Amino acid sequence: MRFPRLFRNETRPDAEGPLDVGPQYVMAIDQGTTSTRAIVFDHAGAIVSTGQLEHRQILPRAGWVEHDPHEIWANTRRVVGEALTRADITRLQIAAVGITNQRETTVVWNRHTGEPVYNAIVWQDTRTQHQVDALAADGGVDRFQFKTGLPLATYFSATKIAWILDNVEGARERAEAGDLLFGTTDSWLLWHLTGGTGGGLHATDVTNASRTLLMDLDTLEWDEELLAAFGVPRAMMPEIRSSSELYGTVGGHSLLTGVPIAGILGDQQAATFGQAAFEKGESKNTYGTGNFIIVGTGTERVASKHGLITTVAYRLDGQPPRYALEGSIAVTGSLVQWVRDNLGMIASAAEIEPLAAAVKDNGGAYIVPAFSGLFAPYWRPDARGAVVGLTQFVTKEHLARAVLEATAFQTRDVIQAVEADTGVTVPELRVDGGMTVNSLLMQFQADMLGVDVVRPVIVETTALGAAYAAGLAVGFWSSLDELKGQWREDARWSPMMPRDEAERLYRNWRKAVKRTLDWVDDDVE
Repeated sequence: MRFPRLFRNETRPDAEGPLDVGPQYVMAIDQGTTSTRAIVFDHAGAIVSTGQLEHRQILPRAGWVEHDPHEIWANTRRVVGEALTRADITRLQIAAVGITNQRETTVVWNRHTGEPVYNAIVWQDTRTQHQVDALAADGGVDRFQFKTGLPLATYFSATKIAWILDNVEGARERAEAGDLLFGTTDSWLLWHLTGGTGGGLHATDVTNASRTLLMDLDTLEWDEELLAAFGVPRAMMPEIRSSSELYGTVGGHSLLTGVPIAGILGDQQAATFGQAAFEKGESKNTYGTGNFIIVGTGTERVASKHGLITTVAYRLDGQPPRYALEGSIAVTGSLVQWVRDNLGMIASAAEIEPLAAAVKDNGGAYIVPAFSGLFAPYWRPDARGAVVGLTQFVTKEHLARAVLEATAFQTRDVIQAVEADTGVTVPELRVDGGMTVNSLLMQFQADMLGVDVVRPVIVETTALGAAYAAGLAVGFWSSLDELKGQWREDARWSPMMPRDEAERLYRNWRKAVKRTLDWVDDDVE
């Protein structure tokens, strides 16, 4: 499909070359788990400038993870300004804005005042496990999977909304009266960008909606039975829109006033879009706070039998949705942050690679980072993190290597589930995200999978995917084929480890995983 162009180039009368009379760039706002970024891209999909700010990780209790919505909105305004300043451009040169976001993280706020009634409850948060258990007692964890593609888990938004309504004084009554709004962080930003209390748009896209446990995957609408089961009033839900369409324009006195907001994608779907993995069978693995592997299944919903999620990959305006299977791994990059911030083993994330490279193997130590239980393909909320195989021989260098290897082992767990569900062997793995700068990890990943690992030139594919979705909607780019033509390989790692050694290491990893199970019981808070 080709998209109408709202912007065009004209030729100079003196034939010196094209004179661009329209916007030359697209901006992506990437609201992630640990930071918010604004990135300006040119027509070739290259990064022109970036603004980035981290926000606080609020940890009131073990298993509880929160963010301050006000801080996220304030940081968004600041990083937009930084990106424009560093590019030395104004809003008049921005064709459109796309938004991508941490997906299941839940914000509930007052539509009249704009005040959140509670902190944002982050996707990693496990406080609602008792509610999940109660719902699973009638029909098991797959109770709603036929409609939603999702297992019952604390990961998704529905129980987080219910917790806020049930634990903040007066919140349920105000929600039922229509005074409160729910949204993932894309909706929170969209509402503010388009006017907030002065008429802000309350909407989300289909990829984010598909992560709530409240949307029917077939109708792409909020489902009354699901809303009732979780006790969520329909009045607080945002309108579900496609991933690439004109939502509205930035209002108020923003540095982006008048710029169209024309794309929204949940972060992992955005990364897939940015990798130009649009078709059935195409896949990517993003290495970020967690790891997320998505394999497209086209217009067909495929139900997983091996612990994966069925989700919406994207939907272009006026077209049928595209679906995908996803393997979600909760803790990968955040494990590096943990050894930095909680253990003080390293002063910066970049130090993990040389520390790990100082030894030839893990010394027999394995780290299973089940901080919030295990996600795909296990879905075991009763698991907790463990370090196994310790001897006096093990040093901090061995533990650093075990930190990196845990990411590769977990990725292999999910790739095996993908291959079991689809019956197709993954021929190579396209990768993106911050951890892909770590060559030691990428080589070990290739060794564990036994296939090539390939990194594109633009590794910020999450933001790039949001930019692509927005640019398509306004005609800045003409078609998916044009976007495919912009993908370029930057680096490739091929397997080097003997297969028998790779299999031995993986068998030990599986033994380590077993040691983490059944930890949470009545004696463990």
